[in-house]
Amino acid sequence: MAVKKNTLYFRIHFFILFFCHAIKAEKTNLNEEALALISIKAGFIDHLNRLHDWRLPENEGLNDSAQCSWTGVWCNSDGLVEKLHLSRMNLSGRVSDDIGNLRSLRSLELCSFLFGFGRASGLTLLNASSNNFSGILSEDLGNATSLEILDLRGSFFQGSIPKSFKNLQKLKFLGLSGNNLTCQIPGELGELSSVETIILGYNEFEGGIPVEFGNLTNLKYLDLAVGNLSGVIPAELGRLKVLETVFLYKNNLEGNIPSSIGEIGSLQLLDLSDNILSGEIPAEIVELKNLQLLNLMCNRLSGSVPAGLVALTKLQVLELWNNSLIVFNNSFSGSVPVSLSNCPSLVRVRMQNNRLSGMIPVGFGKLGSL
Repeated sequence: MAVKKNTLYFRIHFFILFFCHAIKAEKTNLNEEALALISIKAGFIDHLNRLHDWRLPENEGLNDSAQCSWTGVWCNSDGLVEKLHLSRMNLSGRVSDDIGNLRSLRSLELCSFLFGFGRASGLTLLNASSNNFSGILSEDLGNATSLEILDLRGSFFQGSIPKSFKNLQKLKFLGLSGNNLTCQIPGELGELSSVETIILGYNEFEGGIPVEFGNLTNLKYLDLAVGNLSGVIPAELGRLKVLETVFLYKNNLEGNIPSSIGEIGSLQLLDLSDNILSGEIPAEIVELKNLQLLNLMCNRLSGSVPAGLVALTKLQVLELWNNSLIVFNNSFSGSVPVSLSNCPSLVRVRMQNNRLSGMIPVGFGKLGSL
């Protein structure tokens, strides 16, 4: 009987010790997160005192999960920090490496410099757009392998795009436009197998569009406008069967428009204006049945405009001026083609700076959306 009592006592005592240890471990995690946030705050310059409530309770010490009620902090059901949203608070400074102790962090919107984020391996969203960031993009960001959204648009980052970004295999959105990035766009970005949106325009890149972009089979939106890009448009882009938008305007791209563009049946918006493109408009472009915008103005295109454009029933905007085309261009002579009046979806047609003659077709009066 005594043995059974001792056994029961041991089991109860063991259970209590285990239970208390589990509670202590959980509180330790919470304590680490509170201390991590205090460390992060210490690296900030907070002129407006927006983080005034980021402090530990004096009477309860570290055993309280008060950080879950702090400004910009969201916790999950376990009381662990899941979101840290500190945008538009006029914060500056640096991010402490202790951000790596926020092991449940999934979403980060932060106005500060980019240091230490690679240690936050569980981070899925990083939105630091429209700030006054400067400096070089850290290779360490390539270690945040859970990232699905990386938005660093609208700052003053310099240098090159880290090749380590190829490790972000879950990334769906990459936004780096509106910075001071230079050097070549790394071909390693072509290894981003999940990416759907790439926005890199308004930078000062060297070289051209990587041919490796033809491997981005999930890409839907490509914006490289105003990027100082040179060279030719890679024919490999024709392999992107779900691509819907291509903005390459205001670069220094030259050579022919690749006929493979006509193989992107999903394409809706195509803007190649303000480049140095030459040769003829490829006849294959009339295969883009979903095309709504075609802007090829301000290039050096020549030859005739494909007659099949009138079959693009979804086309709303057609811009072909300032070229050397036989039909709609600087060197145009003759009358406006009557066939255009068969495009009921047209909203805008630009033919200025030409040598038009003859009459405007009567059918234009029936284009109710023009």
